[in-house]
Amino acid sequence: MQWSDEALVLEARRHGERALVVQLLTREHGRHVGLLRGGQSPRTRPHWQIGNRLLVTWRARLAEHLGSLSGEVLESHAARLLDDRARLAALAAAASLAAASLPEREPHPRAYAGLGALVATLADDDRWAVAYVEWEMALLEELGFGLDLSCCAATGVTENLIYVSPRSGQAVSAEAGAPYRAKLFRLPAFLKHDSDGKRPTPEDVLDGLALTGYFLDHRVFAPHGKKLPAARNRYVDVLRHVLTMAGV
Repeated sequence: MQWSDEALVLEARRHGERALVVQLLTREHGRHVGLLRGGQSPRTRPHWQIGNRLLVTWRARLAEHLGSLSGEVLESHAARLLDDRARLAALAAAASLAAASLPEREPHPRAYAGLGALVATLADDDRWAVAYVEWEMALLEELGFGLDLSCCAATGVTENLIYVSPRSGQAVSAEAGAPYRAKLFRLPAFLKHDSDGKRPTPEDVLDGLALTGYFLDHRVFAPHGKKLPAARNRYVDVLRHVLTMAGV
């Protein structure tokens, strides 16, 4: 059997002396793995870097087989991030989360489109750190664990929402959450439905990462006895270090 599809590279690891085992997120076939023969050659390896978008063909005698890959590059984003430690760490984190959380061979076209948009933003947009948090929010929703930030979990009001409950994943107003604020997550303004449009601060971004990281850990990975991918934790450390060095 055989199919062709657009794909984003999530991972490429060595296999033997010459081949690579490549993990992809495809537009119509979901997360998929295949063997790329000769993938370690200096001419071929750069094409299969994390984040690159390719038109790939997968072939196998039976559907359950690993199968072999071939492909051509449509967009090469990875090389454009090599000189930016924080953006490169964000790319690795997003790819590792997609690889670890999305079910294999199950179509998730919205996840594919969202990751593609994030990769493009990482390469070209100063808003990339905010876009990364928004992507994790979208991933939670895609996996069936979306947060409800539309109204207060305790009172139902829609104004002055500044917290999120770790128990329910719902927003909490300033008044209702005041007695419990030490136990609640801070809700960054840029994640609200009625965002005031102000430029997010570095603290807003780190608060957003703490929020999404908690729910990814407790709702997606912990029930299966897994932990957040190391690349995701490393990204938070790198971002915090970069902000500290910049004096922010």
